[in-house]
This record gives sequence, C-alpha cells and structure tokens, in this order.
Amino acid sequence: MTRALVGGGRRPGALPPQVIAILSAELPSLAEEILEEVQRSVPEYARQEGRPEPAAYRITVEQAMAAFVDQVSGGVDGYERRDELCRELGRGEAYQGRTLDALQAAYRVGVQVAWRRVAAVARTRRLPAEVTTRLAEALFAYIDELASLSVEGYLEVRSSADELPGDHRRLLRMVLGPGAASGALAEAAEVAGWAVPRTVTMVAMPARARCVREAMDRDVLVNLADTEPHLLIPGGHGAERAAMLSRALPERRYAVGLTVPLGEAADSLRWARRALALVEAGCLEDGGPTLCERHLLELWLLSDGPLLEQLARRELGALAEMPRTRRKRVTETLCAWLDAQGNAVEAAQRLRLHPQTVRYRMRQISTEFDRQLADPAARFVLDAVLRAYRLRERGPALK
Repeated sequence: MTRALVGGGRRPGALPPQVIAILSAELPSLAEEILEEVQRSVPEYARQEGRPEPAAYRITVEQAMAAFVDQVSGGVDGYERRDELCRELGRGEAYQGRTLDALQAAYRVGVQVAWRRVAAVARTRRLPAEVTTRLAEALFAYIDELASLSVEGYLEVRSSADELPGDHRRLLRMVLGPGAASGALAEAAEVAGWAVPRTVTMVAMPARARCVREAMDRDVLVNLADTEPHLLIPGGHGAERAAMLSRALPERRYAVGLTVPLGEAADSLRWARRALALVEAGCLEDGGPTLCERHLLELWLLSDGPLLEQLARRELGALAEMPRTRRKRVTETLCAWLDAQGNAVEAAQRLRLHPQTVRYRMRQISTEFDRQLADPAARFVLDAVLRAYRLRERGPALK
C-alpha cells in the first residue's frame, strides 16, 4: 500500500518535525473525540446503557492515528498491528451478518472529525498552506487505506461462509440480546433447525483463539470474529461437553461460565470473560480451562475494582500510615488470624511463628482495628477486603 503523502505516486519529503510534534500532541484528545462522534452519529456503534465501550474500537482508533502521524513524519516502521485491527473490524461486521455500511459511515465520520481538528490546528499555529494541503491529501488517502483493510477482513469471512452459518450467527446474537426468550428467537431457531434449550453455558476465549470447528458439536453456537470470541453450549458443561471443548480448543485457554437459564446467557458470558481476564492478570492460576463454578468467591470479590478501592480506604485506612514493612506484617497477621477464626495456635502455624508472637501482634493490631475485630459484620467486611487484596497482589496488571 502506498505511503505517499500526495497523489500521483510522487513521494515528497516528510513534514517538518515541528508539525509532527504539533500533531502528536493532539492524538489523545482526537482519538476520544472520534470515538464519541462515531457513537453519536452511527447507531450501530452507539454505546449501550450499562455496557462498557468495546476496547477494540478505542485501540483501533488510537493505533490508526498514531500510525498516520508516523507515516507523515517519514517513518518506515511496519503497521502490522494497525492493519490487523482494521481487518478485524471488517470480520466483525461479516460475522454479525451486517453489510459494511455502518463501518464505512464510521470511517467517514472519523476522517471528518480528524480533518476539522487538523484545519483548526493549522489556523491556530499558522501552518503554511502547502503543509495544510499535504496533510489533507494524506489524511483522506489514509482513511481509504484503512477502509480497504476492513474490506479485506470482511471478504475473508464472507468467502468462507461455512465457518459459521448466518442463521447460527443470528441465533447467538439474539440469545445474548434482550428478550432472549421471545417468539422471534423460537422462529429463528426453527428456521435454523436448532432446538432452543432451557439452559445454556457460555464459554469465553482469548482473541484469535484457535478453534477446530470440525470437532465442535453441531448444536454449539460460535462467534470467533468478536474481539472477545465466545461460544454457547446448550445445557450444562458435563464430561462429554468438556471433552468436546478440549478437542475443539486445543490451546486450552478458555473460561467456562455458569450454566444458567437461557435468558441469563449474557450473565454467564460476562462471568466467563471476567474469569479469563483474572487468569490473564495472574490473579487465578492458569491450569488449562478455567471453570467459573470453582472461582465464585474470587469473581465476587474482584467484580468491581473501584468499589473495592472505596471499601479499602474505609476498612484499611490505618494501614496507609504505616511503614511498608510493618504494613506487610500487619496484613499477614490479620489474614492468618481471620482465616483461623481467632485461634492463635492455628494462626501461628500458618505464619510459622510462636503463638505468643501472634498474640503480641494482635494486641498491637487491636488498637487500630478494634471496631472491625469486635463487630461480626465489620469483621466480615474486613476479611473480604483483605482476601480481595491478596488476590490482586498476585496480578498487578489487573484493573
């Protein structure tokens, strides 16, 4: 693909470093403005109440803008990551059974926002007209390049339509959407020859997970094009289904959600994705498939990071004033004491200390945590917060 700044195949010199510095400073706020305008202007990408913005959209916009600045600066680095992200957007539209109209509209909105910003900066900084013209031509050529990459991804999926039948894609989308138990789902299932189950189990997979479709049971619904691939198993996750998943997902990096009524499939998928994120962050052990039913306490304790921080400020505020060494000793002693339900001998065994040492420490700790240790309800909250923080310490990348 061309890296030229203007048409006609001619490659002029890179833009001056001063101009590149000006453009670079605009990138963070420009990416945010593009995302907001796309969500406002293109209904298919509008943010839904209660649902987080897909990380792939933000990452793609940020990568694309950074690559553009690098390109007009004369950079020669590869753009494999950006190219793959753009192709993935096209694949996603194909797997969801949509045309490219919405994505192309998003690209048009993006380039309009970017050009408005470039023109405003050019006026404010009094950039030469020649530079502004070159930027305009480069920007509009660049957006065509990105759109072409998305078309490649779209056609790649459409050319292999047997990977996931269109009616199955639609079924999976309907199950995860509102009104899963509606008559529309029953009609679509009848057309596809799919028996609507009473219960389902969702499975979350890492991006670009390898899947052997031939090994998958015929009644399993799969979406590999999503930025967070997933599949639906009718019924529970028994021995036969577990064996099937092992054959179909040989890398064994996936999380199995809870078996829930059909209308709660989105919850099962949310828990599975959270479990997978905890594995990737190092908070849960990575021993192959992760079963949510074995980690319910961890999922609950780490379900809301900001709320956990608020609780910690209230319950563990005394620790903030302590030196690091003492804070570590107090935390370890408190955890062992609570795990042992106040038994000094058992707590000492956990800490490999003399019971008298533990009693001495607890007399000191009681001066700071007397209220929490004396009240059963407060003691429960303190125990929960400490357990959550121990889990978080395993995975510092967790957010």
